[in-house]
Amino acid sequence: MPLIWCSISGHGYGHAAQVVPVLNALGRLVPTLRAVLRTTVSADFFEPRLTIPWQLNVGQQDVGCIQDGPLAIDVPGTWAAHSTLHAEWEQKVEAEAALIRAAGPACVLSDISHLGIAAGATAGLPTLGLCSLSWDLVLEPFVDPTQPEQTVILRQIREAYARADCFLRVAPALAITAFHRVREIGPIAEPAAPQPLQLRKAVGAEESEQVVLIGFGGIALRQLPFNQMEAMGGYRFIVDGTVPSWLTRVRSLASLGLTFKTVMASVDVILTKPGYGTIVEAVALDTPVVYVRRYNFADEPPLVEYLHRYGRGLELSLADFQQGRWEPTLRHVLAQPPASGSPPLSGARDAAQILKDYV
Repeated sequence: MPLIWCSISGHGYGHAAQVVPVLNALGRLVPTLRAVLRTTVSADFFEPRLTIPWQLNVGQQDVGCIQDGPLAIDVPGTWAAHSTLHAEWEQKVEAEAALIRAAGPACVLSDISHLGIAAGATAGLPTLGLCSLSWDLVLEPFVDPTQPEQTVILRQIREAYARADCFLRVAPALAITAFHRVREIGPIAEPAAPQPLQLRKAVGAEESEQVVLIGFGGIALRQLPFNQMEAMGGYRFIVDGTVPSWLTRVRSLASLGLTFKTVMASVDVILTKPGYGTIVEAVALDTPVVYVRRYNFADEPPLVEYLHRYGRGLELSLADFQQGRWEPTLRHVLAQPPASGSPPLSGARDAAQILKDYV
């Protein structure tokens, strides 16, 4: 029974959300496939999504960025965490490689941990990267030239990436430069079937009301303008987090009895940051998106461009988001005409066809 070792970044859920459709597609091509998921993403994420047999092996694979909520990067904290990860770097790579050898996989797939790639290569196995970004490009704008340790860390990340056999660049993506061999694949997403009537009943929405999902990915918002949301007639809101009990227009996702993906496929509008999984699924579903930009995260520009080219979207400023001035932007995005069509979601199938030769 072939085994694939998957090194998955724990920075939010976006990296796991790219890997799962690929493994599901690969499992259809290789029915006996099994996977080891080496990550800090919890089993709860994978259980309703991953259809092949899998085993969770908990372990930090990278840092990505330390975030102060979903909209701000803690730059000093990010470099401090990388310093900790990169301390005794070669020993950590060897230890990770020993775990991989003991499991006996056919190959290593990493999204987009440089530790996983370095360890896979050290273990002597075919090792592939998969993502729409790479951490060296995310970190590069934050390098302080007066801090030589940061330059060393960036170099180590790029040296690790360079050891991969191949990088599968998931559209829409950054122009990846650290990998020697790059193969282009299509967008990756697995939208759920819409169930708008069931959702509207669950939130108590009238026919004239619009249902809005507030979904900022796997890093929770610390606060929302609940008073302004409650006063916003014509809208019902769903929040992936705790909701004060006195609210009537705002419901927590957990109270609905529906999965996040089903809710996402069934709402009228999504309010979010430009993150890969949310943007690509929203475009595929032709669901309008109101987004709050961070302006310092490298993969935002291609995602925003993809949304405006193939979907429906409008930007909400950070100040307007924090102060609850949402209604004009929500109204305007809902008035946009339906999109003319998006690229096929071929990325999972494209990647599976490539990986089949390795497993």
